[in-house]
Amino acid sequence: MRDLIKNKIFLVVGAVIALALTAAPGAWADAKTGLPKTMVWSCYDVGASGYMQASAIADAFGKKFGLRIRLLPSGTSIGRLMPLTANRVACGFLANEVYFAAEGLYDFATVEWGPQDLRVVLAHPSTIALATTKDSGVKELKDLKGKRVSYIPGAPTLNVKMDAFLAFAGLSWNDVKRVEFPSYGAACKALIEGKTDASVVSASSSIMYELETSARGLYWPQFRPDDKAAWKRMNKVAPFLAPFQETIGAGISKEKPAWLPEYRYPMITVYADKDPQWVYDMAKAMDETFDLYKGAHKVMPLWSIKKSGIPPADAPFHKGAIRYLKEKGVWTAEAEAWNNERIAHMKKLQAAWEKALEEKVAKKIKEKAFSEFWLKIRAEAVGD
Repeated sequence: MRDLIKNKIFLVVGAVIALALTAAPGAWADAKTGLPKTMVWSCYDVGASGYMQASAIADAFGKKFGLRIRLLPSGTSIGRLMPLTANRVACGFLANEVYFAAEGLYDFATVEWGPQDLRVVLAHPSTIALATTKDSGVKELKDLKGKRVSYIPGAPTLNVKMDAFLAFAGLSWNDVKRVEFPSYGAACKALIEGKTDASVVSASSSIMYELETSARGLYWPQFRPDDKAAWKRMNKVAPFLAPFQETIGAGISKEKPAWLPEYRYPMITVYADKDPQWVYDMAKAMDETFDLYKGAHKVMPLWSIKKSGIPPADAPFHKGAIRYLKEKGVWTAEAEAWNNERIAHMKKLQAAWEKALEEKVAKKIKEKAFSEFWLKIRAEAVGD
């Protein structure tokens, strides 16, 4: 399955990223860490919290070990996962595209993709939010009705959260004005420029601090945990979200907290067949450089392995990471049980996928109709 994807991906992205990837995962290993002396990581685009975090960690790797890290940013889920699938980056600092790709949902419910056998190295606890402006008139989620709402084609990790946020308010896309933007960064800038009224964002991204001091101002609608009906509607769309009282972000503090949905972002992600020793060395390097990058931003202390090295996450943890986490006394019996359950779940999905591909050929199902066909088989396999 990955070979099919690779062949298509090389044609699409090869010319674009060739220069940036000349010293990707196969570079000579560093004697101190066992990691390649030069690596490339895919991540969110410039201005996003994920880019800032990957950049801070890359800088720490350079200072402590002399490693050279290049970041390959992209504003879409497909754009961040493609290079990882094609083995053109060492790892990805990814968001909920990990969940969608592992589950074979949304943009990944196609013949070219299907459920991907992904694994997590470490998963940074984070929150997601809906940013609006003080002049938008949006004070509560229900106020989105009739407003301009950002949509990013090819970015299910953002769009599905917006689906969920609308569901929280008892709304759908039919109740708002959908405005399309090419990337996460563009949707954030559009708030400042007055081109949209609401975008899915990370509260701690640099551009949110810029919006806070802009003429339009920044406002955070709350996702209060006592609204059980709203949370039930939202979790039906996005089961990986949970209520959390955030104290870090633009316009947010311990004195002025905000109730936001919690999830994991970014997650250092690889495929299950990634060399376990590389994953072990990566987890170890993250731990050993922690003191260098933990002060780069208020969210960086959450990379502590005691926080980022335990479930849940959007995919199972890699066995190489688990070996290091066990050595450090972080991995528990509960974590092991969760991981084993997720791996068993993914095996069910992958078996269902092979069945779907076989029936596609036998029944001569066209590619346009295959996604719907696959989702029915998937639902039967996992009992949805």
